[in-house]
Amino acid sequence: MASSEDHNKLHFVLFPLMQQGHMIPMIDMARLFAERNIIVTIVTTPANSIRFKKVVDRSVEAGLSIQLLILPFPSLETGLPQGCENIDALPSLELANKFLNAPTSLQEPFEESFVDLEPIANKFKIPRITFYGTSCFYQLCSHNILQSKILESSTLSLSDPFVVPGLPDQIKITKALLPRTLYQSSEDLKDFCCRIREAERTAYGVVVNSFQELETTYAEEYLKAKFGKVWCIGPVSLCNKEIIDKAERGNKADIDENQCLKWLNLRDPCSVVYACFGSLCTLTLSEMIELALGLEASKCPFIWVIRGGERHPELESWLHKEKFEERNKDTGLLIKGWAPQVLILSHRSIGGFLTHCGWNSTMEGVCAGSNSLNEKLIVQVLDIGVKVGVDEKFASDTKWIEKEKNKGDVEKAVKQIMEEGKEGEERRRRARDFGKRAKKAMEEGGSSHYNMTLLIQDIMQYQAKSELPCKVQKTS
Repeated sequence: MASSEDHNKLHFVLFPLMQQGHMIPMIDMARLFAERNIIVTIVTTPANSIRFKKVVDRSVEAGLSIQLLILPFPSLETGLPQGCENIDALPSLELANKFLNAPTSLQEPFEESFVDLEPIANKFKIPRITFYGTSCFYQLCSHNILQSKILESSTLSLSDPFVVPGLPDQIKITKALLPRTLYQSSEDLKDFCCRIREAERTAYGVVVNSFQELETTYAEEYLKAKFGKVWCIGPVSLCNKEIIDKAERGNKADIDENQCLKWLNLRDPCSVVYACFGSLCTLTLSEMIELALGLEASKCPFIWVIRGGERHPELESWLHKEKFEERNKDTGLLIKGWAPQVLILSHRSIGGFLTHCGWNSTMEGVCAGSNSLNEKLIVQVLDIGVKVGVDEKFASDTKWIEKEKNKGDVEKAVKQIMEEGKEGEERRRRARDFGKRAKKAMEEGGSSHYNMTLLIQDIMQYQAKSELPCKVQKTS
């Protein structure tokens, strides 16, 4: 084991992508590394720093060595609205390409900020590690699909199901259900994806916000694919032990945590469905209405989070006209804006989680032992959730269309996940078991705790035996 004194020689610089799904777990990672007596610098921009400054300040007050390096974000220079520094702040996803390419202009001020590290960089080769914010399952699927070039087949249409090659299980999927970055994108986005893949190819290793007990076989296979340099160190959200840290994780909540806890405390254990679709996933107006009606029809107590991108004026009008909140005041709680998700999911009253398949949400749900309405890994491999119309996409040769869900789909899925029968109870038992394993993985002696130790030792050994000098230089 590496000693705390040795760890003090290490300085990790974290540069999260400016979107919540990447930034939130990396702030958690910063705290976990700092708890191992490592100096941590988080590189970010002014508007993004506001989102997690309180969490960092509390960590510093607790004696952790975390510092922020704040660089100006070139919003206006890249054709973005002033102050638009996070992808969830984009007024339109049509600006996503500009946003994703904007951080390249931060390279020069970043290098200037670290010019004093040149003597250290000259002495040691500094390894670079990537973090995608997804599971080993997802990463292995993407890796095998790209390596096999199966999507380049001229006979494979968007709607043709195919088996993902080289996996332990038979996972069938269609092009229409894959991220467009794997098979079809604009030139700007294609260039961005190529740079990302090249950066991954040349990186020293990968950290994953997962734990070995959750996806044992897939973690092992991904480890082989990446030549042994993969460390599962999650669920990182479990570093948030205090109520205030859970409440403010990622952003200041738009509901008072005490009001939220008071509502939850009045519900029976495992009786509440929590519905939230992440910071980027946006449903259509009709889907939002069908979701509302489906939650109501399920007769289960529910918390429904309506994030900023989903707050259509027409939805507000519908909620008011139908008196939805009033007629569900005894069973439903609507949160309009940012919700304290970890705080909610860790409450004993939560019994089900209606989610968008985002990995952070999935991991937070697993930690709480709640069921996720997720796909493939969650439904098919782990069998701790059910799906809501995920396969209902049909396509022509040039485009795909997704069939909109109706209240019946939502009602059926919620009842399935909350049902009292043998199948429902077995699903809940598995979910509770994974929740216990998640907590154990992060404890001293657990798999993720041990993997973080191995990561730290690996970096120290790499530096100790490195003989080739490394030069930090400005690029023109």
